[in-house]
Amino acid sequence: MKIIYIANARIPTEKAHGIQIMKMCEAFADAGSDIKLIVPRRLNSLKENPFKYYGVKENFKIIRLPTLDLVKFGKIGFWIQSISFSKFVTIYCLFKKVDIIYSRDELPLWFLSFFKKNLVLEIHVAKKNFISKRVFKKVKIIVAITKGLQQFYTKEYGTNTNKIHWSPDAVDLEEFKSTSISQEDLRKQYNLPIDKKIIGWIGKLKTMGEGKGAEKLIKAFPQIFKSNQDSFLMIVGTNLPENNEIQDFFKKSEIGVNSYKIINHVSRNEVINYLKMSDLLIMNYPDTEHYAHYMSPMKLFEYMASGNPIVASDLPSIREILNEKNAILVEPDNTEVLAEGINKVLTDKSFSEKIARQALIDVQNYTWKKRVKNILDFIRYNKKDKDLSVNLAKNARINIEN
Repeated sequence: MKIIYIANARIPTEKAHGIQIMKMCEAFADAGSDIKLIVPRRLNSLKENPFKYYGVKENFKIIRLPTLDLVKFGKIGFWIQSISFSKFVTIYCLFKKVDIIYSRDELPLWFLSFFKKNLVLEIHVAKKNFISKRVFKKVKIIVAITKGLQQFYTKEYGTNTNKIHWSPDAVDLEEFKSTSISQEDLRKQYNLPIDKKIIGWIGKLKTMGEGKGAEKLIKAFPQIFKSNQDSFLMIVGTNLPENNEIQDFFKKSEIGVNSYKIINHVSRNEVINYLKMSDLLIMNYPDTEHYAHYMSPMKLFEYMASGNPIVASDLPSIREILNEKNAILVEPDNTEVLAEGINKVLTDKSFSEKIARQALIDVQNYTWKKRVKNILDFIRYNKKDKDLSVNLAKNARINIEN
């Protein structure tokens, strides 16, 4: 199968979507597809080879097309960049014969929908605009990362449920087998305390301007420390511009400087190490519409693959994957309940090991290879079903004529 994957993204990028795009292309290629990743030619402070940066096999091609790189000028600059890239993509695709044109971006598919029918859109956010309306009508298949998104677009656009495929994000389990260094040696290497119980929180402070819960975790920490004085809070992956904000959170909470550490953005391999250095992992998203219904965070699956117990917000999107058997689910936006859940993990070793083991078992179903296989199976079934409908209609017409 020949596939063009369109991504209006700076590759490589420090943002999580870059990992998802590259892992998906690698998995498509592993499944036997001839795939080309089309990205804009943009200025990039990250000079490393994308395949090395993300640790993926060089089994697909990356093609960079021209664009007016004006993203730094805000929303207007972003729209100019998006439109210019989409036009170049359209011209490129018009002269290519492929089975599927796949994208996470609606605008390139909006342009292509006037010329092509073999379009597949993967959706990550809920949108209501004229671009979405046309794209959802014209694309062949829609891949929704949550059931909430699946329901949203069925309701808002009357999209046929038969062409929407639910497929949450995934993880590369092999990455977690590559490091054989013990937790103690890793902590020594990264100058982290070996005699404390490390509470890990991984990620940026915000997504699309919405906080992810770091402030509330920091607010809850004194209550945790009161019951478990060997606890240590580790925040990993923040951007440099977020430094002052997160430092203010700690100052307001009056947490001792020896009881926490902030680590700015780190490489992909180091993220895996920090997960392994933790004793438990926190994912306390607030109860907003996006987090509750439309997100499928990759770190959820990475947390599960780490073998550590998880404390997470009890939200519908989270419950699509987690439950009481593989995690502790707590009421969102409630620091007292969050502290209680974390203390439960820190004090009940048997229970913590039990939910961690179950999470590791459950995550085996959420690999990039399995995700791609399910998507390709859905596309093939959809095509086969349409071909069958056409053949039945032809046969019925022949019977009537005879």
